[in-house]
Amino acid sequence: MIDTAPERRALADRLEEAGVLKTPQWRAAVEDVPREVFLNPGVFLPVEGGRWRPVTAVGADPAEWSRIAYSDQSLITQLDGHLTADQTSDLVTGVPTSSSTTPVTVIDMIEHLDVEDGHRVLEIATGTGYSSALMCHRLGEDSVTTVEVDPAVAARADAALETAGFSTWTVTGDGLLGHPRRAPYDRVIATCAVRRIPYTWIRQTKPGGTILATVGGVWSYGTGLAKVTVGEDGRAEGRIIGRSSFMQARSQAVVPVTGDLSARTAYADSEREAKVSPLLLEEWMPAFLAQLVAPGAQFVRAATSDGTQLLYLFDPERESFAEFIAGGGGWTVRQGGPAALWDSIEPALIAWQDEGSPDITAVQLHITEKAHTYWIGDKPELRWQHHVT
Repeated sequence: MIDTAPERRALADRLEEAGVLKTPQWRAAVEDVPREVFLNPGVFLPVEGGRWRPVTAVGADPAEWSRIAYSDQSLITQLDGHLTADQTSDLVTGVPTSSSTTPVTVIDMIEHLDVEDGHRVLEIATGTGYSSALMCHRLGEDSVTTVEVDPAVAARADAALETAGFSTWTVTGDGLLGHPRRAPYDRVIATCAVRRIPYTWIRQTKPGGTILATVGGVWSYGTGLAKVTVGEDGRAEGRIIGRSSFMQARSQAVVPVTGDLSARTAYADSEREAKVSPLLLEEWMPAFLAQLVAPGAQFVRAATSDGTQLLYLFDPERESFAEFIAGGGGWTVRQGGPAALWDSIEPALIAWQDEGSPDITAVQLHITEKAHTYWIGDKPELRWQHHVT
């Protein structure tokens, strides 16, 4: 086995230079915890055509394996909820369902967690276990509880943690429920994206404790890293501290809209000129706003046989759609179904532009047992309340 201590030190140097690794305790963790241990049995690397190339720890050249392990990228460790790199030697297609997140993202998050000696942490979505190991190194293995919904992923993470010398609390279960048996916690960190912060996490967090989670919707972008503090009254307040993108929690993942899109949009209830371009939805902050307004909507891009660009919003749960057709220097929007999606989203985008197009860090949030409220400034058009049902 190759000694990766030089690679770990080099990784720590790069993370410091990037401005995300700031404290000596976390630097020590990065230098001591071998990331390659948490990539077994292997990873999938992207190749042209949307396919994946499997690389296994056993079959790879040690130098190549070390280079992959300490590259500045997320590494896919599972496809389609079951396939791992040791189960195939061919190029494959599939949807990533588990990964080892890029180190810069991992370290940036755990630095923002603001842990102190003696803190107890609940981690939602164990994944490979690498971030769990870093926290065990910093706080001690008995201070970290980590929950993973996929039994096979949890078993691999638990084995890797044991190999790295950490006998922590690895729990297989639905992370949205937390783990009340070991509550209360000083800190909660989620390495999956959630539509909203579950109130169960707030119940399991000590007053004054912090919850850090990626929230905002189900798109692969347009989501934000929420940092909230739990109060004595059981409410939580905070803000979005930056952009963040993670795989969706398994129980909240959506099935992409496919099939005959023209059939889905055949019957429109209204047609008009769009006041703002739907291309705004390809940008991060407008996508975040759109998902606040219409949490169940999906943004779909397509093209006709002659290359004409088509854009859609679909909300399958509400059987509603908005179709955008380019022409004459603008866009026409056709809407159908019980919910006029663009009529809801467009005013928020206009109000956001009128406010000076603030970044996602301008968003504040307040959570109670009954509702989640997001807002920017004091405009009613930039305030959204989602009631918990």
